[in-house]
Amino acid sequence: MWFAGKEWQCPGCTGFTSQYTRLEFLDNYDARFVIVTQGPIKEALAYRQRVGNQMTWYSTANSSFGADVGAPPDAGFAVNVFLRDGGTVYRTWHTNGRGTEQLSHTFPLIDVLPYGRQEEWQDSPEGWPQSPTYSRWATSKDIAALYGPGSGGG
Repeated sequence: MWFAGKEWQCPGCTGFTSQYTRLEFLDNYDARFVIVTQGPIKEALAYRQRVGNQMTWYSTANSSFGADVGAPPDAGFAVNVFLRDGGTVYRTWHTNGRGTEQLSHTFPLIDVLPYGRQEEWQDSPEGWPQSPTYSRWATSKDIAALYGPGSGGG
């Protein structure tokens, strides 16, 4: 999800992409993990650097591509898988929203903790800590501090 002109972008998107730092193993499968944003490329690449992303970023600003693949402007993000066969490209897989959780390691790891995500929707015993959904997520600024330039992690 891209917000034109904003210093910090969607914390969900930023947190999701920050998990992918070592992607060279995909080369053996002739595959690439890239970010396709609707933000202007200069602005997007500056953000990529600020938050410590390492994968390749592309921009589809001023095109319908995002809407065509389930991620319209200012309305969310999606994960898509494409197959190129000669000059033809096929979309072979798509998910968005909470469907992307299966591709991350953060939620599965948090889910095995004794108190889990500690979110209100969970069926937890009386007295267990609970808070609003997503309220414990790191902000994009927090992620940049953890993984961006000078953090020791990016």
